[in-house]
Amino acid sequence: MADLLDDTAVTARLEELPGWTREGAEIRRRLKAPSFMAGIEMVAEVARAAEAADHHPDIDIRWRTVTFALTTHSAGGLTAKDFDLAGRIDEIAAAHGAE
Repeated sequence: MADLLDDTAVTARLEELPGWTREGAEIRRRLKAPSFMAGIEMVAEVARAAEAADHHPDIDIRWRTVTFALTTHSAGGLTAKDFDLAGRIDEIAAAHGAE
């Protein structure tokens, strides 16, 4: 099981991830894709990365707006796994032209 991060560590890691915010025991980011299909393709690539990492975000798709939420359910809060995947989501989003 991954170790929970304390508030200081969460704040420090969030500073490395512009656009991500903390909401209780999760971090979230809302992105706007250039088109509906670009958003779907971005989600598909995130799904593959999440499966490879064995760490799965909650994903909400609303036309071109995609929201990702991360928490480590098995640990009961935020761990390094959440921030690592958030960084990967940012890379994927940038490759798909999402802002």
